[in-house]
Amino acid sequence: MNDAMSSEKMLSVGQLNRRVGRLLEEGVPVLWVTGEISNFVRAASGHWYFTLKDERASVRAVMFRGKTALLDFVPASGERIDVRARVTLYEPRGDYQLQVESLRCAGQGNLYEQFLAIRARLQEEGLLDDSRKRPLPVFVRRIGVITSLGAAALHDVLTALTRRAPHVGIIVYPTAVQGRDAASEIMSALAQAQMRNEVDVLLLVRGGGSMEDLWSFNDESLARLIAASRIPIVSGVGHETDFTIADFVADLRAPTPTAAAELACRPRRDMLNEIAGFTDRLSRHQQRMLEHLSLKLDRLSGRLVSPAQKMRADRARIEHAARQLEGLVRATIERKRNRIDMLNQKLGHAAPNITLARNRVGALLARLERAADRCMSQNGRRFERVLTQFETINPRAVLGRGYAIVYDDAGHVQRDPALLHEGQTLKLELEKGTQPVRVIANRT
Repeated sequence: MNDAMSSEKMLSVGQLNRRVGRLLEEGVPVLWVTGEISNFVRAASGHWYFTLKDERASVRAVMFRGKTALLDFVPASGERIDVRARVTLYEPRGDYQLQVESLRCAGQGNLYEQFLAIRARLQEEGLLDDSRKRPLPVFVRRIGVITSLGAAALHDVLTALTRRAPHVGIIVYPTAVQGRDAASEIMSALAQAQMRNEVDVLLLVRGGGSMEDLWSFNDESLARLIAASRIPIVSGVGHETDFTIADFVADLRAPTPTAAAELACRPRRDMLNEIAGFTDRLSRHQQRMLEHLSLKLDRLSGRLVSPAQKMRADRARIEHAARQLEGLVRATIERKRNRIDMLNQKLGHAAPNITLARNRVGALLARLERAADRCMSQNGRRFERVLTQFETINPRAVLGRGYAIVYDDAGHVQRDPALLHEGQTLKLELEKGTQPVRVIANRT
């Protein structure tokens, strides 16, 4: 007996478990197993550990992170599921276990496969791409809600909107959200909302349920209608772990109906705070503009010259010109006299007939005096004409005849009554002062 034992190869426990594990992996193909989840653990590493059981037995199962990332939901203890798994052996303990490749809720079978097929087709066409999804409007006036009138989701949405944004109007497009005709009714409600075009955002909501309960929201025709909607759509179907095709094609997916209402509009308090901020900035900007314009007005006022000052300056220039003219005439006469004196001297030396020459000089002097008088008279009359013209255009002289000058608030002279408007404040300048007036009516 000892010889027989010595002739056989001795195995360690680890080697034994390795052989058994190889036999299990090679001898048992990948298969589907159904059961109820218990002891579900979602590890920090991303792996899932749980026990799959029925009324007669249980088996441990593991689903690694690379596989869990492909699922759209997280199972919970107590749920019935179908798993596709390989049978393996956990060598350190010698326990066999299921290494899960994929899982689904029990009974989904064909429904889940249809769900995946529809999603794949829509994704291939680009209808699930984020680039085609419309942003929600910043300021919402009215929100449309597509759901059942008796659904708890409608109550949740109305409560959230009343609390968050009481200023937003709400329009409900009633429809069935479960049953054989639910998908067609939802499409009809959506088409009605598109045709009426009376809301800024649409909420497509209902409470949670099984995949069968939510199946109307996986309808492919409904998904395409949602994708083609001109109005942004927020999907809030089911609970946080529920996913439907409508969620993927909607412009925004909310985990619950209440969350959909909160995502669709900004809180009234935030909008009021923002408006208060804008008002404060506008007030500061207006104050800066008023200060700048006040400084500009002061500079322009300093450059203004009154009519009286202008008249005094013009009179001074005319008087200066008259003095220059008078000096020029005197200088001309002086030059003529000097020339006459010089000629008299030459004549005294050249002409033997002094009496005749003196008489001639006397005549010339008389002519010169007459010419000088005519020149002075002409220049005097010219000066009088210039002075008369100046007095004619003098606005003060015009005001003395009963006329008035009309100024607006900016100090501009107003010449056309058609440009005046009712209630406008004006200033009249009269001969002896100014008087503010107001336009009662413009009958031009």
